[in-house]
Amino acid sequence: MRKIPENLSTIIREISNFVLVTHIHPDGDALGSLLGFAEILESLGKRVFCYLEEPVSGLYDFLPNCGNVHTEIQAVRQFLDAADGQVAGVSLDCGDCDRLGENQLELLKIKPFYAIDHHRAHKEYGDFRWIESDCSSTGEMVYELALALGADVSRKCAINLYVAISTDTGSFRYESTTSRTHIIAADLVDRGVRPDEIAGHLHENFTLPRLKLMELVLSTLQLYESEQLAFIRVTNDMFEKSGADFQDVEGFIDYPRSLRSVKVAAFIKERKDSQISVSLRAKGECDVAEVAQSFGGGGHRNAAGFRFSGKTVDDVHAEILAALRMSLCH
Repeated sequence: MRKIPENLSTIIREISNFVLVTHIHPDGDALGSLLGFAEILESLGKRVFCYLEEPVSGLYDFLPNCGNVHTEIQAVRQFLDAADGQVAGVSLDCGDCDRLGENQLELLKIKPFYAIDHHRAHKEYGDFRWIESDCSSTGEMVYELALALGADVSRKCAINLYVAISTDTGSFRYESTTSRTHIIAADLVDRGVRPDEIAGHLHENFTLPRLKLMELVLSTLQLYESEQLAFIRVTNDMFEKSGADFQDVEGFIDYPRSLRSVKVAAFIKERKDSQISVSLRAKGECDVAEVAQSFGGGGHRNAAGFRFSGKTVDDVHAEILAALRMSLCH
């Protein structure tokens, strides 16, 4: 069991109202941690408000209590008014306050504000932080927190935490997976999680537009350095042709990464907000977190990301390729 910061335990013990947030375009770890922590706090008699800038993606609408997530900042303000100063803000799985979205400044005014995260390149923000960069996921941290608090981990909570851990470990395939990760997953199964059902939701739940988009994205595959580096991309035109949403690209990078010869896969994603986001996934000794940090991003050794503004997809492709050739796998 991990040692929980005393100031976090104190805040949870002494404060009655909590606003929970996570990063924009949340993945399974972000959503699972958010919803799991919300239920843990509620089991301790706390009032909890979960806020996202956008509705929960259809990829994760099976998560228990996801219908309790609010997307209106005005609703956050009403909750804060009712709390009358007896409130704390907590971000989960968000390594950079910029990723809290367009209302980040207002959210960070909640005092105290606590960040719970496992990203190695976490950019410090808020009043307090609990960062465990050697942890497989934020979901794993939330589980450890529940044990330390003596809180009940219900079946619904267990499902959310299992999804958080499973998705951020690549279904327990990534290097961050430890014996402790498996022990936690086993306990969550004992609490009612059915791995077959979760796998079905996560991996056998495609819409036709998502499948059409995958076809377009995989057709962009380019290989370099004796097929050790793999690049794919998605453009706004592909979203229009397929009818898919930005959330539908989740997991696509696993396909080029799965090629036997590939050591690093890069996924370049054009966005409607004129930004370009990049995801990097690596195998073995390649450290993509260092490359991400050089572009102002962050992450883990085998999974990292960053963003560009004011550049074309081709420009970004060229810059990343040059960086990977210089920094990795040689």
